[in-house]
Formats: sequence, C-alpha cells, structure tokens
Amino acid sequence: MIQFGSRLMIAALCAAALSSLAGAVEARIIHVYAGSRAQERLQTALIDAKPGDVVSLGVGRFELTDSLSLDQKRVTLKGAGRGLSVLSFDHQTAGADGLLITGDGAVISDLSVENAKANGLKAKGVDRITFRRVRVEWTAGPKETNGAYGVYPVSSSHVLIDHVLVRGASDAGIYVGQSSEIVIQNSEASYNVAGIEIENCYHADVHSNLSTHNAGGILVFDLPGLPQMGGHSVRVYDNTVVNNDTPNFAPKGNIVASVPTGTGVMVMANRDVHVFDNMIDGNGSAAVLLVAYLNAFKDPTYNPLPRDVAVHGNRIGHNGYDPKFDGGPILAKLLGGAIPPVMWDGVIRYKHLDGTASTDIVRLLVSDGPVVNLNLKDQGTPVTSANPSIATALGEGPLVEPAPVVLPAAMYEPPARKWSPKKHKAKA
Repeated sequence: MIQFGSRLMIAALCAAALSSLAGAVEARIIHVYAGSRAQERLQTALIDAKPGDVVSLGVGRFELTDSLSLDQKRVTLKGAGRGLSVLSFDHQTAGADGLLITGDGAVISDLSVENAKANGLKAKGVDRITFRRVRVEWTAGPKETNGAYGVYPVSSSHVLIDHVLVRGASDAGIYVGQSSEIVIQNSEASYNVAGIEIENCYHADVHSNLSTHNAGGILVFDLPGLPQMGGHSVRVYDNTVVNNDTPNFAPKGNIVASVPTGTGVMVMANRDVHVFDNMIDGNGSAAVLLVAYLNAFKDPTYNPLPRDVAVHGNRIGHNGYDPKFDGGPILAKLLGGAIPPVMWDGVIRYKHLDGTASTDIVRLLVSDGPVVNLNLKDQGTPVTSANPSIATALGEGPLVEPAPVVLPAAMYEPPARKWSPKKHKAKA
C-alpha cells in the first residue's frame, strides 16, 4: 500500500516533470527583422527572451546606435548567416560594446558585427558561452581608433569559439582573458594587432585556425595585477600562422603595442604551454618567441617567466628575415642574416618585492631548432644587452602535455545527418 507521504512525493515529482516539459514546449523563436527602430525592437527581444528561446534575425543590416545586452540564461541569438544578418554600429553614439552577454549558456551564431565603438562581442562572467559562425570587423581596415577586441569572453568558463572571423581589432581579434576551459577552433583572424590571444587563462586548446596578416599571430600571455593570474595548460596546435606582416597599430601604452610586427607565436610569462604541429611561415620577426614579461611589477604573486613550454613538430618555413624588435636587425646580422626559428630571451631570474632573487626552475623543451638563446638572465634586461648563443635544440626529457579541453557535449552542434537511399526489394 502506498503511504500518504509517498503519494505526496510522487505528486511533487510529477509536477516538476510537467513543469520541465512545459518549459521545453514554451521555448519560442522570436523573429526580429531589419528596418526602422531596429535598436528598440532587437533590444526588447533580448530582454523578453526566456531560457531556451531563440532570437532569430532576418536578412539585412540592423542599424544600431547603442550597445546591446543579453542577460537571460540559455538564449540563442541567431542570424540568417554570417554575411546575411549584419549588426551595424556605424552610427553608434552610446555604449562601448556591440553586444554584451552576461547570461550563462548563451549562443551567438550566424551573424556579423561591424564597426563597434569598443568591442564587438563581449561575454563577461558567463559559464558556457558559444560563438559560432560569426564575423566581427572594422571595415575601414587597420586603424588605431578601431575597437580593441572582436570576440571577447572574459572571466568566463566553458568557452567555445568556432568558425569565427575577425578583422581590424586594435588589440586582439579573438581574445580570451581570465577564463578557463576554452576551445578556439576553425576560425580566422586577420589584419588585427594580435590575431588570437590567450591571457591569464587556465586550460585552453587553440587549434585548426588561420592567423594571417596581423602584427602577431597567436599570443599566450600572463600579466600581473589581474583577478586571475598564473595562466597555464594551453595547447596551440594544427594552426596556420603565416604572413603576419601588418604594422602594429595598437594605441600607445597598450601591452600588445610592444608585440613586434612579424611575430608568429609568442609565449610570455605562462606555464605548461605546448606549441606543436602548426604551419608557421612568412613572419618577419620570428616564428616562435619565448619571453619573460619585461616591465617592472608590484604584484607579489606574479611570475614573469615562461616555463614548462614545449615547441615541437611544427612546420617552420621562412621567418625572422626582417625583425622589428629593438636590436633585431643587429641581432639578425650577427646570426647570419635572420633570426632562427625559435628565440628565447634566456631570462631565468627575477626579483621578488623584498629584493630576493627567484629560485624558479625554467624548463623548456624545443626540438624545432635552431634555437637562439639571448642569455639575458635577469628579468627586465633589454634585448640590446643580448649575448646570443645558438643550439640545435633546447632542454632534455619530456614535458607532460596538458590534457585536452573537454567542453559539455551540448555546446557542440550535432553532426549533419547523412542521407542514404533506402534499399527496397524488387517485387516479384
């Protein structure tokens, strides 16, 4: 016999199940079309959307004058195609970002953002954020007055950036900062200062991307004084990093303003970074730079050295033929006319705030030689004080590769179903 308490429990479970089903049934597609009052109509749709809803953009240009925001959880903003639905901020007079996302589980797909005042698509403090088949561009080409970041998740977790195109950012085209569990794949960054940048992040896979005609191709940085520091566990692999030759147009004082034009891959002050199986060619300053943070800092927890970094199995072409960093031309002449495939600044020490020297062990494993070691030894020593030496390789013994990043399966699109004809038996 079922007791009264058990009946109440069953009733509660049934009610919860029905409520869940009702929520799934009630998920809506909210259509928004280009035309007059686009700002008001689109922002209203984003405010009214409930979890599970899709805000669907029609074909055309949405002329916007203010930033957009998406705060609700599990909302998809989907256009008719990357070249078909365009959010235009040509006449933006208020706000900084194109679209600011703060709701968990958001998906932004199949649309373009043009000429946002500051950043194109920004996600802040979001768990499970997806950018798929989007384009962000400053259409007048590289200019210091362009917005800083194209696709810009920060302080977020479980980040997927897939089939994204960014052009013209005055800082980084695709930038992920102070975040964890990140996958950037199948994307293109061109004519930005930095093509792709991973900054102060934990666990990132950057693979199968094209980074070309930027000042720097792919950067993995860790900076002092930020809420999340100690970036680690980054894999950069199967990318094409070629012809990064756009003069650096970052505003003065910006950290990436110091990135030499013609940099392929640059790792600074990060640990457990593996760079492998990439095509790196046509980068005038260097194919791969491994460097310490150069500036003075006051953060007692900060480690400015790159450590536990592996560089192997890359297909390295003609690089280092026109170095743009201080002392680069003289160094190239001393080394026979070009910078070798991998350049390490050789910094192995820094001073703690109390004046004592660090005792960290810097482990590097580089088999894509030759490698030039500038032997600067102490953090903050300028490149012009280099005492270079060249080796065919660097380091001994394996460094454990970071584990692959595994995002929730629901963040990925299901594979397209293949059609196959049914087999029929011939009638007798």
